Amino acid sequence: MPGPPVSIGCAVLLSPGAAGAPDSGVIVAVTQTTATAGGMPLATAGSICQMVNSVSGVPYPLTIGSTGVSTGVTIDGQGLVRSGDQIPSGSGVLMILGPPAAPYISDGGSP
Repeated sequence: MPGPPVSIGCAVLLSPGAAGAPDSGVIVAVTQTTATAGGMPLATAGSICQMVNSVSGVPYPLTIGSTGVSTGVTIDGQGLVRSGDQIPSGSGVLMILGPPAAPYISDGGSP
């Protein structure tokens, strides 16, 4: 799904979550430092989300998978993560909600 790139602080939703119901979280770590927008590093496959189990409330880390990210834009060999992407990760599909790091930039490439 084409869209603007995201960074640290972007809201995400994993469905189904670890216990079945959707889990929410945010991107907390970006593993690349090569590309930035507005001073923030752009998230790529391999970035880490801090998720919260919606049933128990227990936090857990989740690494963003490499399927479903941009195939047109890669940074250090990893696909760019964009607002609106649906990425198979962990126990379900990770929906990238936003806000975008740079709403004035859009990657039109396919996932």
